[in-house]
Amino acid sequence: MTTYMRDKPSMFGSRASKFLLSALILIQLLPTQLLAQRSKSPWQTLTGSAPLIIARGGFSGLLPDSSVDAYSIVSQTSASDAVLWCDVQLTKDGVGICFPDVKMMNASSIQDAYPKRENSYLVNGVPTQDWFTIDFTLKDLKPVFLMRGILSRSDAFDNNQYAISTVQDIAMELKPKSFWLNVQHDAFYGQHNLSISKFLLSLPKTVTINYLSSPEVTFLQSIGGRFGKAGPKFVFRFLEKDDVEVSTNQTYGTLLGNLTFIKTFASGVLVPKSYIWPLEDQYLSPHTSFVQDAHKAGLEVYASGFANDLDMAYNYSFDPLAEYLSFMDNGDFSVDGFLSDFPLTASSAVDCFSHLGSNASTQVDFLVISKNGASGDYPGCTDLAYSKAIKDGADIIDCSVQMSLDGIPFCLNSADLGESTNIVQSPFRNRSSTVPEIAPLGGLYSFSLTWSEIQTLRPAITNPYNRDFNLFRNPKERSSGKLVSLFDFLNLAKNSTSLAGVLISVENAAYLREKQGLDVVKAILDTLTKAGYSNATTTTKKVMIQSTNSSVLVDFKKQSRYETVYQVEETIRDILDSAIQDIKKFADAVVVRKNSVFPVSQSFTTGQTNLVERLQRFQLPVYVELFRNEFVSQPWDFLSDATVEINSHVTGAGINGTITEFPLTAARYKRNRCLTRKDLPPYMSPVQPAGLLSIMSPTSLPPAEAPNPVFTDADVTEPPLPPVIARTPTSSPGPLSTDEKAPNGQPRVALSLLLSAFAMVLASLLLL
Repeated sequence: MTTYMRDKPSMFGSRASKFLLSALILIQLLPTQLLAQRSKSPWQTLTGSAPLIIARGGFSGLLPDSSVDAYSIVSQTSASDAVLWCDVQLTKDGVGICFPDVKMMNASSIQDAYPKRENSYLVNGVPTQDWFTIDFTLKDLKPVFLMRGILSRSDAFDNNQYAISTVQDIAMELKPKSFWLNVQHDAFYGQHNLSISKFLLSLPKTVTINYLSSPEVTFLQSIGGRFGKAGPKFVFRFLEKDDVEVSTNQTYGTLLGNLTFIKTFASGVLVPKSYIWPLEDQYLSPHTSFVQDAHKAGLEVYASGFANDLDMAYNYSFDPLAEYLSFMDNGDFSVDGFLSDFPLTASSAVDCFSHLGSNASTQVDFLVISKNGASGDYPGCTDLAYSKAIKDGADIIDCSVQMSLDGIPFCLNSADLGESTNIVQSPFRNRSSTVPEIAPLGGLYSFSLTWSEIQTLRPAITNPYNRDFNLFRNPKERSSGKLVSLFDFLNLAKNSTSLAGVLISVENAAYLREKQGLDVVKAILDTLTKAGYSNATTTTKKVMIQSTNSSVLVDFKKQSRYETVYQVEETIRDILDSAIQDIKKFADAVVVRKNSVFPVSQSFTTGQTNLVERLQRFQLPVYVELFRNEFVSQPWDFLSDATVEINSHVTGAGINGTITEFPLTAARYKRNRCLTRKDLPPYMSPVQPAGLLSIMSPTSLPPAEAPNPVFTDADVTEPPLPPVIARTPTSSPGPLSTDEKAPNGQPRVALSLLLSAFAMVLASLLLL
C-alpha cells in the first residue's frame, strides 16, 4: 500500500479527495441515525450502548503497569468486554513493547540494570533526561523489570520480576477480546529514525488492533487508510488544553473548537476528565457541553484519568463509584468509555449501579449505621451531618452522648472538646484538666462547660489522614453546622420517614457518676421519655444503646427494654463460647472491628476469622466498624474501593451491619442490582482473603505477626456501675481572664496548663 501511494501520487490524491467528501457526508448523516438508535436505550452514549471499560496497562492500579499479571487479572475481575490498553513504545531495534512511557526510570528497574546509560533528548520540544526505550534493544531489556509507577501504590509487587512484554506477546498470550494501542510519541520516534507506522503495519494478522489512539494529528491522518476496512477505530487523544499538538502547532484547547475536523480522521476522542467536569479548588464546576458537542459531530467520547487512589473532586467524598456515575448517569449525557487504572470499579459502576434511581429496591439486608452522622462530609454530630446521613439512606443514625457541666446530654464523638471543636481558640481554653480515667494527657472536657457555653463553639470536621497522606475532607464545610443535644437528635430522627431507628453510644459512665456527679444513664432514659421514645404510639423507631462497658448495658437492661449493643474495642481473632454466653445476658448485638473479621498485616489481609459466624450462631447480630471511603483506610486487597470492602464484609463475611462515616456508599450498595443475579459477576464477588499474598514475591511477604488475642469471660465481666456521688460545689470556671495576676505580676497560668493547651492547639490545627 505504501509503495502504491508513492508511485501513483495523483491517483491517491483523487481518491483521498473522494474519501474526504464521503467522510463529510457521513458526518452529516451519522448523528441522525445514531440519535434514533440511542432514543431506545437508557444510555446517552453516541450509540446507545453501555460505556466501554478500558484497562490502562491492565489492572495498573494494583500491579505494575503493562505487566502480564496486570493484563491477565482484568478478565478475572472486570467486564467481559473490557479492553486491554497498551502504550506502545519502540526499542532501539524497532520492536513495539507495552510500556507506560518513552521514559523508563519511573516504572521499571532500568536504573539498576544500566546505571550509566541515562540520556537526554528533546521530547515534544522539552529537554528531558531519563532512560529512554530508544537506547535499548529488546535483548537489552531482558534484565529490566516492571515496577509501580505511582508511589502511593503498594511496592509489594515490585520484586515479582515482571518482564517487559512486546505488543505481540500480549496479543498472542492473552488473546484479549479487544485490544487498544496508544501511540503517544510518533514524532519523537520519527526524529530517531524509528517508525511506529512501520511496526504496526508489520504486525501479523493474528494480532488484532481494535482501537488506535494518538495525540498527534498527522500520525492518525497518515495511517488512517492503511489498515483497510478491517482496521481499528481511530481515536484522537486530547492532552491538556494548553499543551501544543506537535504536527499542527496548535494547542489542544484550540483543536477543541474544531470537532468537525477531528471527525475527518477519527471516530472518537479521548479527553482528560476535566474537559467534561472542570474543577475549581478541587470542587466540581458545572459540566461543559463537550460530550454533547462531540456526539453531535458523530464522535464517541472516552474519558481518561480515572483511578481510585488519585485526587478526585471533594464532591465525590473519596468514592470512585460516585465519580464514574457522574460521567454516565447524570441525566444530560454519558461518555462512551472510561480509561481506568481500576477496571473492576468501572465495571461495577456501569453494570451494577448505573440508572438505579432513588427508589431502587433493597437487594441485600443489613443495617447502614452512621458514625457521628455523615461525618466524612460534615463535622461529626452536627445537624448537617445527621441530615445528610438521613438523606444518604442510613438506616440508623448514632449519637455518642457526652454530658455538659449542667447535666445536658448532647452528641459529640469524644468527651474531649478539643478533638472536634475550636475550643482551643475560644475563651474556654483555660478549662483544661487531666482525667486518667479517660486519657493520659490533659483535655478540655465537656463536663467542664455548660451546654450554653458548648453551643458557642464551632465544630470541626475530622481529617484522619491529613498528616500522613495529605487527604482532607470537604474543606468548604470544615466548620459548618451546629452541635445538637440528645433531645434535638431524637426529634430529628423521629421526624424522619426513612430511618429505622437510632443508636446511642455511652462511655465514661462510671467516671461521670463518681467524679462529676452526672448520671448519664438516667439522663439518656429521661431524654428518651421526653422525646416520646418510651411510648410505642408516639414512635416506632428502634432504639439501640451501645457501650464498651458491660456494666452500662446491664444498667440499661434493668431500667428499659431498649436493644443493647456490646462493643468489643480490641482486635480479636476469636471469642470463647462462655464469653458469648455472658454477652448474651445483657446484649442483643455485638460490634467488632474490621481487623477482627479480616486480619491485616502491612495493609494486606492475611485471612478471615470465623468470629462473625460464631457470634451469629448464638443469635447475636454482628455490626462492624469503621468503614471509610478514603482508599488508605482499606487493605490493598479491597482494590482502593470502599464498595469492594463493604461487599467483602457483607457478602463474604455475612455481617449484619456497617458502621460508617460515609452512609451513602453503604446505602447505595444495598440497592446494587448485581446482587440479585444467580451468578455474581467477578466485580461483585467478595475478595479472596490473603489472595494477594499468593501472587507476591516471597521477599515481599509481610512478616508473620503474633496472633490477635481470644476474647474471654474476664474481658466481659465488670463490677456494676457505682452510685452517683454528688460533686463538691465549686464556682463555675469562667473565661480566661487576661488581668488575673500572680504575685510576680505575670498572668496566673500553670505550666501544666500551658503544656496541655499547646498540645490541644496542635491537635486543633490538624483538624483544619
